[in-house]
Amino acid sequence: MANEDFIIGANDEHGVNPPTAGKRTPFIPQLNRQIYENEFNRAAKNKFIEACMRQDFSVFDVKPEFQDISISQRIRRINAQNLTLLVTFAYNAFGEEFNSASGLEVYYSTSNPKPSQSRQLAEDLYNQLIEGTNQNGRGVKTLDVGVLSSVNCVSALIEAGFMTNLREARLMINPIFVTEVGEEACHGVCDYLNVTYIPRNDLSIYPLLRQGSSGNFVYLLQFILNNDYGYNLDIDGILGNRTLSAVKDFQNVNSLTVDGLVGNNTWKTLLTLPSYPLLRLNYRGAYVKFLQQLLESNLYPVGNIDGIFGSKTANAVRAFQSANNLSVDGIVGPNTWNALTNLQ
Repeated sequence: MANEDFIIGANDEHGVNPPTAGKRTPFIPQLNRQIYENEFNRAAKNKFIEACMRQDFSVFDVKPEFQDISISQRIRRINAQNLTLLVTFAYNAFGEEFNSASGLEVYYSTSNPKPSQSRQLAEDLYNQLIEGTNQNGRGVKTLDVGVLSSVNCVSALIEAGFMTNLREARLMINPIFVTEVGEEACHGVCDYLNVTYIPRNDLSIYPLLRQGSSGNFVYLLQFILNNDYGYNLDIDGILGNRTLSAVKDFQNVNSLTVDGLVGNNTWKTLLTLPSYPLLRLNYRGAYVKFLQQLLESNLYPVGNIDGIFGSKTANAVRAFQSANNLSVDGIVGPNTWNALTNLQ
């Protein structure tokens, strides 16, 4: 069976625009806000979709909307597809204030039409998530909710942490953790399907793309440009004129050779892979956005996460450097990157 014959469903719980009532962290004074659950759920789902595209799986996004969609509507959407399996992304809570409840757990339902297969999927997801993240393991458990029990395919739900634990609340907006959850979930799906997982960070797997290219890596390129960088492309798997223009614009913003060819340097920047570049005031691009996300997740607000290294970002960098016994120069070099990317 070819990988493209597997149809993987991806679902994120709740909504972010508008935010689903009550599904948020306690107030975080350093950020002057709460973090909404769907900020994590949607982002992790998108990283999971990216990883599945890289494996050449067919993917069905159950809830592409930013707003919440009822359970019954999602179930109808799921059951109208011939899905191989479904993975749902969620984040836990305990009480209303920050406390010590913590850890990751994966659920399946004994009421699912394929309960033993759903349990196996949940176990495969759990094993990869525990191995690949720093989260405490809370086990594989049963739960009778619609996206587990009322769907006509194998199904599992990931609760990746607790919003009411400050450390794990910070992880909700940490791009490294979000990506890792999506990747390890895909790795678990590969284990369940008995196919070889293709890792994200090996640039040798990414083909050179040019105008006229087609296939799953063009789908991946278009998906990343849309969801990570705000382009509005049709995700059709064909590198046509609009995708070519978006690639050239991305290359220009990121000080890459503007040739419309998606080679190693463009892939590396799209994915913000290490090694990380030196950044300073007035720089811009994908790595600046990544820096801003890391600063926010470490509770150093930067204002807008816009990929522009302005004065607020520089002030946040200096504050972070001071708190971590680094040279306070506002320049993000290897030592600052090491401290920022060290998940705690």
